[in-house]
Amino acid sequence: MTRSARTWVLPEEPVSVRLMGTIWADTDGLHDDLETASGLDAWMKAVGVDQGTASATSNELAEARALRDSLRRLAAIQTEDTRPTAVSHMTDASRAVDVLNTAARRLPIPQLQIQNNAFRRTSTATTAVPAALAGIATEAVNLFGGPDAQKLRACQAPGCVLYFVKTHHRREWCSIACGNRARAARHYHRIRQTTPQD
Repeated sequence: MTRSARTWVLPEEPVSVRLMGTIWADTDGLHDDLETASGLDAWMKAVGVDQGTASATSNELAEARALRDSLRRLAAIQTEDTRPTAVSHMTDASRAVDVLNTAARRLPIPQLQIQNNAFRRTSTATTAVPAALAGIATEAVNLFGGPDAQKLRACQAPGCVLYFVKTHHRREWCSIACGNRARAARHYHRIRQTTPQD
């Protein structure tokens, strides 16, 4: 898949898993969809995360990347993932939990105020991008700490670095393409074992 043909991976997955999928691999190597603030904006728009009319700043990009790397570290722990190409830049699990919890605490909290003898609903909202990341972080807290935590999987297809939530008992890969690649690799391996070598 070339960058120009990029179709945001794993559309059926929770947004927090899709954030982890902004690190992906193909035959050209490892790629990062969050290299720029505009890349973060494009990803958020593509996955339906509401950031209003705001554009991401470089600091917000750094927050998104830290959250993504934290989620990838926690997913590696949860799934016992040992794929060397999937290693997160976040190496400390405690730090990863802190980053996740800090992001989740930024979720806007509805509050009530009285203005001009009338009630008005407000919120503790931060700017739009951190608020959107807070929603993703909250979803991730529920994923890692909720009843579906054991359904999180690392895709074991050759060259893949993605994670997915196992929604069907027979599902073993993040996508059909990875399943096809894994079956082709197994078939090739069986052929090589049964074919006499010169």
